[in-house]
Amino acid sequence: MTPEPSRLVLAFDTAGPYVCAAVLRGPDVLAHTIEDLSRGQAERLMPLLEETLAAAGVGWDALDLLGVGIGPGNFTGIRISVAAARGLALALERPAIGVSGLDAQAADLPRPCLATVAARRGGIYVQLHDTDPGIFHPPALLAEDALNGALFPRGIPVTGDGAEALAARTGGPVLAPTPLAIGIARLALLRADEAPGRPTPLYLRAADAAPARDRPPPILE
Repeated sequence: MTPEPSRLVLAFDTAGPYVCAAVLRGPDVLAHTIEDLSRGQAERLMPLLEETLAAAGVGWDALDLLGVGIGPGNFTGIRISVAAARGLALALERPAIGVSGLDAQAADLPRPCLATVAARRGGIYVQLHDTDPGIFHPPALLAEDALNGALFPRGIPVTGDGAEALAARTGGPVLAPTPLAIGIARLALLRADEAPGRPTPLYLRAADAAPARDRPPPILE
């Protein structure tokens, strides 16, 4: 299955310590931008999208759809990009397609392969991408001390920012990932004819913040 060659997509992601965006027309990359940024993503995202569109030589009204990274990653970063995609979809009356970062980074890689995203506290998000695209392996969060006991095909290629630790256990090569925003755009184009719905964050770890245990003060009428 190949993307419709005339469709124009803007894809972006803020699930990690970065802001990235890409504009593709079918398989062709018109512009790609990434900035390392651990704070201020909410303020930087929209200006960066404007700059990326300008670099591609297109305007908002030319877009056919949006692609957005839905995680896994930083809770706040995921919410920033997903909320922006939902708002833009409403304003532009265009579909917004949510794409996992684990899918996006493996978009241009041979199958089978393992995609990884480093998690907090030494863990790794990992997903197996099979040779058969009809077989779906759900992503998982593995703690560092569980990696030795995890079962993966020997010699399988590994990609992503947790690849070195996992490749040391599988004996497979480390492959450079598809640039994240480009991978999101490619998969958004492939999935454009599916029922879009609304992009939904992919959370594989419970939130660090917990509800307050103290009872709230009574409301006086």
